[in-house]
Amino acid sequence: MTAMGKLVLVRHGQSQWNLENRFTGWVDVPITPLGESEAHRAGKELKGIKFDVAFTSELKRAQQTLGIILEEIGQKDLPVKKDKALNERHYGDLQGLDKAETAKKYGDAQVHIWRRSFDVQPPNGESLKDTAARTLPYFDAHILPAVKAGKNVLVSAHGNSLRAILMELEKLTPEQIMQVNIGTCLPIYYDIGPKGEVLKKTASTAA
Repeated sequence: MTAMGKLVLVRHGQSQWNLENRFTGWVDVPITPLGESEAHRAGKELKGIKFDVAFTSELKRAQQTLGIILEEIGQKDLPVKKDKALNERHYGDLQGLDKAETAKKYGDAQVHIWRRSFDVQPPNGESLKDTAARTLPYFDAHILPAVKAGKNVLVSAHGNSLRAILMELEKLTPEQIMQVNIGTCLPIYYDIGPKGEVLKKTASTAA
């Protein structure tokens, strides 16, 4: 019987700047009360899984979300590895700006390209391609080997670092990844085989 590991990806709960509709990037804002309740809901959903290790970014919104989930599932002693490789993409000059105001200034189409395209950078910021260039080497070196070895691994991170991982796992094209949006605290489950292949994907059904 070959080892099969489970990889669960969770985007952090609503942050203060999600609520205020601002570009956040690397600005270290906390989660909101709604974000906390989203994390509790995700934790309840994950109660049946015994994890071996968790990974998160260096930003508090991902760490707070992970802390609530681990409390909810009764695994507060789980080893947790933190690394900036899993941080959200850096939005450069857009960080802190209101998204609606930015759309008025630059146009809806341009802002959509900055937010969703694969290789277009916002001014002085990272594209998804840039984010993937730092996220995926870390994923391939630290996260995927644990899952391939049959461990259950939880990753609490951000919309774009998780999109980079999802793109690699599901072999999506730059055009396909533009259509992918990851909701807050809606776990995505992958059963991974010993060669790193995806055997099964399940997405959270929470509304």
